[in-house]
Amino acid sequence: MRLLKFTNWVSFFVLGFAFVYFYYAYQFSSSQIMAEESSKSIYDFTVKDIHGNDVKLSEYGGKVLLIVNVASQCGLTQSNYKELSVLYGKYKNKGFEILAFPCNQFGGQEPGNNEEIQEVACTRFKAEFPIFDKIEVNGKNVAPLYKFLKLQKGGLFGNGIKWNFTKFLVNKEGKVVERYAPVTSPLKIEKDIQSLLESS
Repeated sequence: MRLLKFTNWVSFFVLGFAFVYFYYAYQFSSSQIMAEESSKSIYDFTVKDIHGNDVKLSEYGGKVLLIVNVASQCGLTQSNYKELSVLYGKYKNKGFEILAFPCNQFGGQEPGNNEEIQEVACTRFKAEFPIFDKIEVNGKNVAPLYKFLKLQKGGLFGNGIKWNFTKFLVNKEGKVVERYAPVTSPLKIEKDIQSLLESS
């Protein structure tokens, strides 16, 4: 009977020790990952342009960026492309860039290939800002850039991108400073863009 009690106490001790060990190991690992991620900027990433060529985002160093997942057949497409073009026209010579990433994950509203996407964006909607390779912004095949963006600025009800035309505003140091919902009009972001452009 005493042996049984002793064995029980040993078991409780081992389990307790294991719990404490793994708890602190997890905390350390999590804090380490967070520290690594927080030290990154978007300049650490390389993406592909609409023609499949590698583009280092460090090329945009020192600029204010608006990163948007776009789609050609969404109810938000016309108004967003129109207003994004207005912003680009006003601020492109003042250190502002818009980086558009086509995505077909929301209602299948970006079904075309890259050539078709570019044709729609640049001819129909007169977009002059860079259009990049079609990517996934959620799920197991999420683009590394978007994994980083979502980690830096989570959204309402979780970090996942909810729909087309979610917008991330990035400062001159390559840090994500704000995230805007798909229904947020690009022109409503103008004051935030101006503020970042005027900052040293």
